[in-house]
Formats: sequence, C-alpha cells, structure tokens
Amino acid sequence: MIRIKDKIKLLDFFNILSEDEVDVLQGISKITTYPEGYTLYYEEEVKDAMYFLLEGVAKAYKVDRQDNEIFLNYIYENTLISEISSLNETQITCLSNVEFIKDSMVLEINYRAFQEYFIQTHILTIQFLDEILRRNKQLYCIIDREIVFDAMAKVAYSLYDDLEMFNKLKRQEVANMLHIQPATLSRVLKKLLRQNIIAVETTTISILQRDALKKIFSGVSE
Repeated sequence: MIRIKDKIKLLDFFNILSEDEVDVLQGISKITTYPEGYTLYYEEEVKDAMYFLLEGVAKAYKVDRQDNEIFLNYIYENTLISEISSLNETQITCLSNVEFIKDSMVLEINYRAFQEYFIQTHILTIQFLDEILRRNKQLYCIIDREIVFDAMAKVAYSLYDDLEMFNKLKRQEVANMLHIQPATLSRVLKKLLRQNIIAVETTTISILQRDALKKIFSGVSE
C-alpha cells in the first residue's frame, strides 16, 4: 500500500514542512498512476488540482494551427508538473499539454485547500516564487531554442541539457523535437564528432568537451 505521507517526504519542494504540516498536506492529496501515452491535461484546461511527478517521465508540448506538435520540455521525477503563474487564483489554467511517455505516478493536491493552508499562511510562498522564476527562465531557454538557435546550437543545447534523454530517443524523434531534418541532425553530430566534442559508440553519445558544447549555444563559438 502506497503511503501518501512517505511520497510527500521524497519531494524536495516540501522538505521544509514539519511533521504536522505534512499530515495536513496528506489530508488534501491523493496518488494516481497513469499509463504511458496518457494525457494529464490539455492547454487551456482549468484544474482544481496541482500535480507533482513522483515516478516516470512526461513531456509538455503545444500544438500549432496546422496541428504540428511543438515540444517544450520533459518533466522528470520530483518535479512540479502544473504551471503556476499566479499565487492569487484558486484554480490553475494549463498553459500546455502534458503527456506521460512512461508509466507514471502523480501526487494530486487540492489547490484551493493548498492555498489556504500553505500559501495564504506564507509557509511555502518562497518555494512557489522560486518555482515561478525557474519556469520563467525555462521559457527563455525554449524561446532561444525555437527562435534564436540555428541547427548546430539546437543540437548542442539538447546534448548539454539532457544527454540521457537524447540517447534514449531515436534520431528521428530528436529531429522532430528540435524541428530540424534528420539529415541535418546527422550532419551536426558528425561535425561535433570530427571536432572531438562528442564520441559515439554504436548509437550512444558521450560528451568529451562539455564547455565546448556550451560555447556553441551561448553564442561565443568560433
């Protein structure tokens, strides 16, 4: 039997809570498991709950007017899934679509009760402000990736930011995620290989010069 209290204690977001406060949080929470491929919510949905990913992996994405998927980011364990943009509203408006890409376990918290017990009393206000700022920084990274970066910078950033996921995906999936052609991805990887910035064994990539990768997408490469 899953103990909600034990799962809450594993989340870094709540590590400042006292035992009594964890008990309160447990009383307004539940745990749900979801299969791979399940969509937790769609963009513009309004939710009464806040979600944390306990186990598994999810992806956030948007869909353009031509029904093309625009990848935003992956969501990993020990992470807030919900996109919080205000501390005053009692519901959460979803800013993207979130789909599980592995079987996953989620902590679901009643948001109105959470605000009453933990936000209005300022117990977790700093944590929420930190989260909003982190999401804001993440948004700028997404803008860079989608608008500013060329193909070389996109690939370098993806390798630097999440090598494990890069290696798990098929090359076609990586190309789709970065909105470049598979042939372009192949050319970039070959160039990085020739420059001795990465190494490739079978299909697994390892990074030899992490600083060199960063220089590529930070705009100071030669």
